[in-house]
Amino acid sequence: MGIVQIAVVILVLLLLVKPLGTYLYLVFRNEPGGTDKWFSWAERPIFALIGLKERKGMSWKGYAISFLLTNIILVGAGYAILRFQHVLPWNPNGIENMEPTLSLNTIISFMTNTNLQHYSGESGLSYFSQMAVIIMMMFTSAATGLCVAIAFIRAVTMKGATVGNFFEDFVKAMTRVFIPAAFLIAMLLVALQVPQTLKPTISVTTLSGSEQQIAVGPVAALESIKHLGTNGGGHMGANSAHPFENPSPLTNVIEILCMWSFGAALPYTFGLFAKSRKQGWIVFSVMMTLFIGFLTLNYAAESSGNPALNRLGIDASQGSMEGKEVRFGIPQSSLFTTVTTAATTGSVNNMHDTLTPLGGITPLALMMLNSVFGGKGVGLMNMLMYAILAVFLAGLMVGRTPEFLGRKIEAKEMKLIAVVILVHPFIILAPTALALMTGAGQSGITNAGFHGISQVLYEYTSSAANNGSGFEGLADNTPFWNVTTGLVMLLGRYISMIALLAVGGSLLRKQRVPETPGTFRTDNGLFAGILIAVVLIIGALTFLPVLVLGPVAEHLTIR
Repeated sequence: MGIVQIAVVILVLLLLVKPLGTYLYLVFRNEPGGTDKWFSWAERPIFALIGLKERKGMSWKGYAISFLLTNIILVGAGYAILRFQHVLPWNPNGIENMEPTLSLNTIISFMTNTNLQHYSGESGLSYFSQMAVIIMMMFTSAATGLCVAIAFIRAVTMKGATVGNFFEDFVKAMTRVFIPAAFLIAMLLVALQVPQTLKPTISVTTLSGSEQQIAVGPVAALESIKHLGTNGGGHMGANSAHPFENPSPLTNVIEILCMWSFGAALPYTFGLFAKSRKQGWIVFSVMMTLFIGFLTLNYAAESSGNPALNRLGIDASQGSMEGKEVRFGIPQSSLFTTVTTAATTGSVNNMHDTLTPLGGITPLALMMLNSVFGGKGVGLMNMLMYAILAVFLAGLMVGRTPEFLGRKIEAKEMKLIAVVILVHPFIILAPTALALMTGAGQSGITNAGFHGISQVLYEYTSSAANNGSGFEGLADNTPFWNVTTGLVMLLGRYISMIALLAVGGSLLRKQRVPETPGTFRTDNGLFAGILIAVVLIIGALTFLPVLVLGPVAEHLTIR
């Protein structure tokens, strides 16, 4: 029955890919018609307010500068709110201002779509901060990522000198995608018993006669955009394992589909822009193949139970249920774990720190690859980067100039791709080593031996992949962890985005090369196999040694 549950959710996702992918294409193709009649009335005053009348296209540099400046302004405003939340309105519980390094880490985390939380949501933020900073950043960071991905798609598929106008794309992403979708999902979650209120904590008397404070708040509004925007930060410290955030198997499936669907639909959108649906389906099939492989590893490991407990003769028929909610069980916990790290959401419905060693490889590996569906556009951009690399390697093997979608791949593009490929492991492995060799880093490690290595590795992998989940036994609310993970989140978000936009800008300026019988096709099964091999080989060569030191070694010690 567990496999049937998983299969049904995957089938529903497959049914959503084409309509959602088509809708995103209609929103961002920048041609009259489509979705204009439904939303232009709301956008016209916004464009007038920001002085965007002509909506001229931008070069990749102009697009990059625009989204960077927008993010910087939002970071400044959000940081000020967190530092002064005690004197601001909608703080019925009297929550104090955030400490400076924690404020910096939090605002970077939510602006980079990471949502790493070194605080507990219900006790660390006022309702005003939850809405004016956290929920607002969940919309804007998701919109930024989606816009950059669309600009990159335009650059590699279309003719012209521009990649679009960032501000037009940004407004459309908000008005036509995230706000209406988040409103509908929030209303659905409220109907399914997720709280939505500005009342203070509820004081109740327990059966034993003691007083208990139950945290509530604008939970449904946060949950909807948290998953649709692949954000992941929870209103409650327990995140989506909390019954107020995720009360039933039905809400669990809804949240899985919310964080998975747009990322899964973007390859189809790419195929429409490229005027070749087969191109889009090939990219999607590669992502899904990798996804199912890692899901199988996690499900098999968790279903088999903990080897150390199995040796004691304890019944393992339910699998390894440590850290998991009974209402979800192994199937929906494994699927949620795989989706949240594949889609770089970071939301959790079980504690990843309690996964079996082999089960813990799945979330680590998916964040290390950072190309299997991914967050809003990031996964597609990284997978297309690997596709360009695969074409380049195939061209070298057959002695032809490599081409991708009719454009030659040359030294400039490969240098930029090399930067992206090398930066990602560097900002994971270097700070991991620093934390393991310094007193400031070691003071946060709460598990000895191999699992302690995995804790540190997971924290920086999650930060670099802009995921935000963690092996939560780590004592990470210290200046060392706040500053280092903050830097990793910034580098992980913006270096890859800017470098890949530069790749797109370079390809955009090139003349198309006519297709010949000797052209290496990128819309067939052979290319899909090559692409899977390239992703796995690059990932294995980079990260296998550190995985051996962490989860693999831990598994061998408890077999």
